[in-house]
Parts: sequence; C-alpha cells; structure tokens
Amino acid sequence: MRLLMFYAPAWWYRTAERSLADAPEAEREEAVADAAVVFVHAEARDEDDRAGVVRKFLKNVKWLAGKFGTRSVVLHSFNHLSSSKASAEFALGVMDEVSARLEGSGYAVMRTPFGYFNEFKLHVAGDSLAKVFKEF
Repeated sequence: MRLLMFYAPAWWYRTAERSLADAPEAEREEAVADAAVVFVHAEARDEDDRAGVVRKFLKNVKWLAGKFGTRSVVLHSFNHLSSSKASAEFALGVMDEVSARLEGSGYAVMRTPFGYFNEFKLHVAGDSLAKVFKEF
C-alpha cells in the first residue's frame, strides 16, 4: 500500500472520464476545506494482508488528520504510485472499509468516484508535515 497524503486548506475535483469500463456512471463536482487528502495506491502484495493494510491505512490517515486538527478526509484512488497493482475489486473493497470505519469514528469522508480520471485542484499547506508519503 502506498499513500501520498496532504493537508489541504482546499480541495476540489470534477469527474473527467471513466478509466474502468464497468465503473458506475458518475458525474460529480465537489469541494472541501481543511482536509487530509489521501491518494491511495493498493499493490498486489496487499491482497495477502487485507486486515494489516486496513489497520495501517486508518492509522496513517488519522495521524495526519490529527496533526492538523481536522475531521475531514478525502480518499482518492491514485494508481500511479507503483507498477504493482492490486485488483480493482480489492482496492475498492479496502476503500469501502476504510471509509466506513473513518465515518464510524466521526470523520467526514469524501471519496472521488472509483474508476474515473478526475480534474482536481489541491492547495497544500506549507508545513513540512502537510506532505507525507507512506509505504507499507
């Protein structure tokens, strides 16, 4: 699993085009302020340890959000951080589980549509911890 995480005073996206033929129709445009924005890449090896991946994913997202005192999280599937890729079904399942668990812990979660390329604007804060890469 690879996470490219940002603390963003502002995030905006709009769906551009479908990248997975079987992705459900989704035309969206959304924005949020004061959020931990997480670009997520699930790797093939992650499929052997789903529980561990979910646990570390949650821990890292909560850590970054806590550093900036925010309860808003954006999860964006970003399959460009490694040449190794998990199946779409696995990646989507992990995103679903992490989203549900974050929401159950009082976080507001925005997710970009899975299986779409998106246009986006990301304002990243200047703090050193506002830009974090994690691999596990």
